[in-house]
Amino acid sequence: MTTLLHDRVPAASPPEVTTPRRRRRLDLGVQVLIIISVVLVVIGSVIPLVAVLAAAFAPGALPRYAEFFTSTVDLGILRNTIVLGALVGTCGTALGFLFAFVQTRLDVPGKKILHVIAMVPIVSPPFAVATATVVLYGRRGVISHEILGLEYDIYGLDGLVFVLSISLFPVAYLGLLGMMRGLDPALEEAAMNLGASRWQILRTVILPLLAPGLVAPFMLLFVEAIADLANPLVLGGDYTVLASRAYLAVTGEYDTTSAAVYCVILLVPSLAMYFGQRAWLGKKSRATITGRPSGSVHLITGWSRWPIYGLALFAAAVIVSLYGTVILGSVTKVFGVDNTFTLDYLKEVLVGPGTEAVLDTLTFAAIATPIAAMVGLIVAWLVVRHLRWTAWLLDLGGTLGVAVPGTVLGIGFVLAYRPDRMIGDYEIFPSLVGGSALAGGAVAIILAFVVRSLPAGQRTAVGALTQLHPYIEHASTDLGASPLQTFRFVTLPLIRPALLTGLSYSFARSMTSISTIVLLVTPETKIITAQVLSAAGTGRYGVAFAYCTVLTAIVLSAFALIRFIVGGGASLHRVAGHSERQK
Repeated sequence: MTTLLHDRVPAASPPEVTTPRRRRRLDLGVQVLIIISVVLVVIGSVIPLVAVLAAAFAPGALPRYAEFFTSTVDLGILRNTIVLGALVGTCGTALGFLFAFVQTRLDVPGKKILHVIAMVPIVSPPFAVATATVVLYGRRGVISHEILGLEYDIYGLDGLVFVLSISLFPVAYLGLLGMMRGLDPALEEAAMNLGASRWQILRTVILPLLAPGLVAPFMLLFVEAIADLANPLVLGGDYTVLASRAYLAVTGEYDTTSAAVYCVILLVPSLAMYFGQRAWLGKKSRATITGRPSGSVHLITGWSRWPIYGLALFAAAVIVSLYGTVILGSVTKVFGVDNTFTLDYLKEVLVGPGTEAVLDTLTFAAIATPIAAMVGLIVAWLVVRHLRWTAWLLDLGGTLGVAVPGTVLGIGFVLAYRPDRMIGDYEIFPSLVGGSALAGGAVAIILAFVVRSLPAGQRTAVGALTQLHPYIEHASTDLGASPLQTFRFVTLPLIRPALLTGLSYSFARSMTSISTIVLLVTPETKIITAQVLSAAGTGRYGVAFAYCTVLTAIVLSAFALIRFIVGGGASLHRVAGHSERQK
């Protein structure tokens, strides 16, 4: 029997297992892991955030709020930011739902190809789409001007919504795809037997069950859109948002106080959406509970499937045109104007001045990736298995990297760790930004990569651990194994897919990050995304495309390598066999 449940669970607390925790003193190894996790979270997330808040609420900064809320210009920037987030959240979620609906409910060919196309934006730099959009649809764009004869101004709100929706919709697509595949088909069969049309089934059955899956990506895309920095710098034109305004306050006006004020104002909608999402999903969660699905999905085979499929194909064609432009633009002199084949741009990136940026970025990402993935797993393990009253604090601290906009964290790093943060003759915090003592900001960049990448592995591992019954681990500890041995030989093999997800996401996020680290780059450190932003800003699109092409190839190769090293999932039989070999 399928039942529609409306469970009410605390949203601010991490998921708990269904069996009581054993009251025992924490093992020494567990205590060490707690200390390491807390120190990393405090240094990487809490201190930069506190530094921003301290600067934003210093006595000298308070008049700046009055100026902000009485200035029509500043209020216009705030309105621009909210409008951009709302439109990107709506359009990106709708596009993700379109692709998920085609995959799960239409009887059409080419689904695997559509799925691959939908995943392409995940492994590319976030502003590769912006650069390609300017070349294709700008005032002198290949499509807008050369083919259609238009002088369309792509700069501004419409261009930003288009670019950010294309770049971010895979987040909504993946979540909705999993939810739609998990729906019990018996509900739709029952509605069909009662005479409901496909439209009525979609409106009264599918969409209500997918409500959490629609709200969650909308909120996430909203936060990502208002926190994005690179695309507004490349494509914003006169449409200014809070993230770019805070960046310009630091780099152009050297006014860190105003930048901190902009960051605090940007934090309000970001954190409100983040915690609102957790609260809403906790109170309004819907699930179909069955022993196993009691029906089969009836794919749409009538004429009505073709308009929907055609819309998905059109969106896929736009994505292919954008990323095709990135690839072709890296091997042509001036794409659309002089299509002469050339390898000069790729040579500049691979064996010329750009080699340093590629090697630095690859090195920093290779260091940060295993740290972020393992710390994410450890934090999840501590939260779900070992901590009680303080579990929510560590869980919240681990997710600050995604709850706090990247621009805010980047400015927080500058405020917290810059050399002139002095009390008398003593630095408040060690200088991680700049200075030759720590490799010219390399430590700060790696730490920023770790903090921004950690939440993905943590949330995935929390979900995996809540599905793993704790008695499996209790059996190991009852036989004399320490908690760390149990984690190493029992828990970790069983949640290996979570490790794979954490490693893959961490590497991709580190290689393509820009908002957090653009202020941390020094002459001694060069990052690919910063080089792309500089090249696009000066009109050197061929070089920007070459960087994007190389970066995408590196990320895809890393995915294959990570999967080869980590492997797939694990079963109890494999874990038991490994334990026997250890004896």
